[in-house]
Order: sequence, then C-alpha cells, then structure tokens
Amino acid sequence: MKVLKFGGTSVGSSTNINKVIDILNNYTETSNVVGVVSAVGGITNKLLEAGQLAKNYDNSYNEVYEFIYNKHMTIISELIPIDNSYLKEEIASILESLKRLLDGIYLLNELSSASIAKLSSYGELMSSFIIAETMKSRGLNAELKNSQELIVTDNNYLKAEVNFQTTEKNLKNYFNNSKSKVTILPGFICKSEDGEITTLGRGGSDYT
Repeated sequence: MKVLKFGGTSVGSSTNINKVIDILNNYTETSNVVGVVSAVGGITNKLLEAGQLAKNYDNSYNEVYEFIYNKHMTIISELIPIDNSYLKEEIASILESLKRLLDGIYLLNELSSASIAKLSSYGELMSSFIIAETMKSRGLNAELKNSQELIVTDNNYLKAEVNFQTTEKNLKNYFNNSKSKVTILPGFICKSEDGEITTLGRGGSDYT
C-alpha cells in the first residue's frame, strides 16, 4: 500500500483535482493506495476568517461563507457536469452545518479553541468527499474514510497529540478489511478520546 498526500494547491481547482485522480488511479496498477487530501486551496484561511469576523460581530462573515459555498459548488459542477445533484445536496448539508456554527459564533461573540477546531475541519471534510464521489462517479474503485474515525487524540484541540495505540488498532482493523483500491482520507482532522473534534495543527495533513 502506498500513501500519497495532496496539499491545498493540488486540490485547489477542478483541473488539479482531475490530475490528483489520474495519479491515484495510475498507482492502483501496482498497489492499493491511500490519498490524504487537504482542504481546497485557501479554504482553511477563509473558514478562520469567517470565524473571526463572526466573533467580532461583523456580519460580513456571511460574504466569506458565500465565497466558500460558491467555490465548492463550482468545483462540483466542473468535475461532474451532469447527475451531480446528490453530491451538491450532501455538500450543501455540510455547508448548512458550517453556517449554523458561524451564526452561533456571531451571536455569542466567542470563538473557543474547540470552535476553531470544528470550524477548520469543514475544508477537509468537503474536499475529501468531493474527490471520493467524483472517483466513484467515474467507475473507479474508491472509498472515503473519515480520518476522525481512525485517528484518536488528546483534547488539545488545535495541535492534538495522537494516541498511537488506539489509532494503530483502528487503522489495522479498517485497512485489513477494506476492499477498495483507493481510500481517500481527509488530512488534518481527528477526534479526541471523548469524541470531540481536534486537529493536528496547521500543516497537519502531512502528519496524517
């Protein structure tokens, strides 16, 4: 099994995502492959920007949210020009959850470490889902696995320490039973032993 990591620029546009898909598919000729993906380029910064604006009671966070929304919908339309309603609906559902979080930050004027971790996790959740679904739509043997279900950490929300014993057990259990040639994993994000969303810190997709 080979593990390949793709940063934000690599998944920053439909053109680049198509290149990523070709690379992953080529590797399946000789090996099963794991693709660890970052958020679409620039999206993590936009998420954090929206959170700060909301915390400061600046309703222009809605404009940043609209940018994030439109960016992902455009990428979906370009990757899957027809029969993309399912994917758009799923991403829209994730984005609705993001909007509720931002609205809550705005109302409370509070942005805790836990909220920052949750906020910044949306980019990887969306990019990984879009890539996996695009591959499946093209008949490729690909599967999405949420890293939050595999990587277990302590409660340091923004730069968590991995519980290697539990994480290794989760990884072995999952991959020993996986039938997929390609597994897409969101980088950066994980969960604590208490089930709280945590992250591995900026640049954490490399660590994933």
